[in-house]
Amino acid sequence: MRIAIVSDAGEPQVNGVVNTLRATQRCLQQLGHEVLLLAPRDFRTFACPTYPEIRLAYKPYGKIASTLDAFAPDCIHISTEGPMGLAARRYCMRRGLDFTTAYHTRFPEYLSARSLLPRFVTYALLRWFHGPSKAVMVPTPKMQESLLQHGFEHAVLWGRGVDTEVFKPVPEDHACIVRPLFLYVGRVAVEKNIEAFLRLDLPGTKWVIGDGPQREELEARYPQVRFLGGKEHGELPAYYNCADVFVFPSRTDTFGLVLAEAMACGVPVAAYPVEGPLDVVANGLSGVLDADLGLACRAALDMHRDDVRQHALTYSWEAATQQFLQHLHPARQAQATARPAIPVLAD
Repeated sequence: MRIAIVSDAGEPQVNGVVNTLRATQRCLQQLGHEVLLLAPRDFRTFACPTYPEIRLAYKPYGKIASTLDAFAPDCIHISTEGPMGLAARRYCMRRGLDFTTAYHTRFPEYLSARSLLPRFVTYALLRWFHGPSKAVMVPTPKMQESLLQHGFEHAVLWGRGVDTEVFKPVPEDHACIVRPLFLYVGRVAVEKNIEAFLRLDLPGTKWVIGDGPQREELEARYPQVRFLGGKEHGELPAYYNCADVFVFPSRTDTFGLVLAEAMACGVPVAAYPVEGPLDVVANGLSGVLDADLGLACRAALDMHRDDVRQHALTYSWEAATQQFLQHLHPARQAQATARPAIPVLAD
């Protein structure tokens, strides 16, 4: 089967969406499917407002249309709601093709946190974007329930996995680290609520791995914290294995792939009892979820790393990819009753 995936998130970005698509593409190809992954690096780009490190495709419609025409996919999946996703949606709508979408990121909450747009406005735009989708794939049951409550239709579960052969416990030399070590990995931005972690009075050391618009401000405000910058995905296991506790202060993530990666390395999680951690962390077994994040951090120190690792082994990219395949919809099923395609000039 020929499967086209269109995404505004792609390498060299390092985030959960990119890692999810990369793992899914690999599993699909191992199953014998032909996968076309269209991402901004294949297009002219511009810097994303407020996130200059993220590049967005500039007027991608013409190239997306010609590439998809040539590929003639059996299924089309639109992964994100940016310029690439909008262009792919337009392509499908103009040609009468069915498609599926994914809801990776809680944009209404993110934009509201950055005082850019009220949540009801963003939710209305997202309902419009995902409205024609035959299946809106979401990572957790709680996110599925949330979207249904906000008027989305066809919300279905598409879980996440972790490569437990890459993310695994490895003995490290901890001699130079003042224990315990509390680690955060992710984007350094206001919606991640990182300051809730940084201002905690905790023993030992705090590390932050990642870049983003808030890094310079937080680095100046918390000089006792080590900000190590962004790291390649393959570098992360070594840093996870250095940590005693992985701290996840976000209240808005849909899944938090880094949670599963940390647990696969045997590192217990400290987080709030909110969407994302509630679906990923086994409270009291692989981490501690508490409204008092400091209490969660201290309690997580008592977790057994072998138990944490065992819980992480329940997450499989192979199982997640089977879910993805089950939710795909034939792109050309609608063509039997659709009007002939109208030639469209490229942007």
